[in-house]
Amino acid sequence: MIDKIVPTVVEALTGVRDGSTVLLGGFGTAGIPAELINGLIELGPKGLVIVNNNAGNGDTGLAALLRAGLVRKVICSFPRAADSFVFDELYRAGRIELELVPQGNLAERIRAAGAGIGAFFCPTSYGTELAKGKETRTIDGRHYVLEYPIHGDVALIKAEAADRWGNLVYRKAARNFGPVMATAAKKTIAQVYQLHELGDIDPEAVVTPGIYVSSVVKVDRAATQPGGFKQES
Repeated sequence: MIDKIVPTVVEALTGVRDGSTVLLGGFGTAGIPAELINGLIELGPKGLVIVNNNAGNGDTGLAALLRAGLVRKVICSFPRAADSFVFDELYRAGRIELELVPQGNLAERIRAAGAGIGAFFCPTSYGTELAKGKETRTIDGRHYVLEYPIHGDVALIKAEAADRWGNLVYRKAARNFGPVMATAAKKTIAQVYQLHELGDIDPEAVVTPGIYVSSVVKVDRAATQPGGFKQES
């Protein structure tokens, strides 16, 4: 019997190693898998490469992971925001690396990894600092830059609901990067607020099929606290 539901965040995160590339769902604070991030802080793997839309907000979630000193490099589109002070401090002190990727390129590089695409040409960033050192080509009179997929060792994503096979349903804007990241990682871990019996989720509503999901853990919607995590029994 296929059952991907695990009882605790720590058990769900088993296998995340030092140096792992972690695809982290979320757009700003929307869709951030906060309980999984806090569990990762508890476990303490070091030298992580984090792939996310931005570089953390305030002092919780991704920012807390950065402050814990567990991240070696961030690959993102928006490293600076009004409340990205944790990343700013680390970057200015030379304690963290940054790979800046235009947002559309970021989404497509992740999607390409899941689709088995070896590389692709994109016009975005041609003629800028972001294209330095990359192969370029002119196609039908337009300039393009060669971009490579971003593969993850693990993806941490947030969904609204799942069944024991790992089929996922998202809630509104919390969907963002989750679906493409789930396809691009060797192991995908999803935190959800609701668990349903097989057949209770309308197949037409499933966004991420269970084939892309390794494990699911249920968390309490109102339980996220800075520096720790709490789950429903």
